[in-house]
Amino acid sequence: MSHLKFYAYAGKGEANLKVFGYQQAVRVGDRIECSGQGGWHHETGVFNTDINAQIDQAFENVDRNLKDAGGKGWPQVFRVNSYHVPINDEALVAMVRNFKKWMPDHQPIWTCVGVPRLGEDDMRVEIEVSAHDPEGAKVEAAKSA
Repeated sequence: MSHLKFYAYAGKGEANLKVFGYQQAVRVGDRIECSGQGGWHHETGVFNTDINAQIDQAFENVDRNLKDAGGKGWPQVFRVNSYHVPINDEALVAMVRNFKKWMPDHQPIWTCVGVPRLGEDDMRVEIEVSAHDPEGAKVEAAKSA
């Protein structure tokens, strides 16, 4: 897979790479695919116990992850998968509020799933996205040439 470029942002992204052996994002042509982002503080890895705060933080982490991979953030997102413990109206309202905040000019496709557990004990949400980044793909191609 040497033709793909992988990314792990500073702080929690690098810690997850070291501890769990996975990257936060990969660039595949003009797409950026992101690993699920939890509601952890991006430097300390600590989770806020409030579901609204955790979902807000997960959206910030997605934005950070996309930008670390050379993208422009949420405006390029076209697909969202979210996983929730538990899935309830409070979580859905927080997701929709963040969609409107981070993507005021478009609506992505979205799959929302309730699950019994996520990757860490205090995780209550995990958000993975796909983003379309044709300009960033050109920049990466120029670097490789």
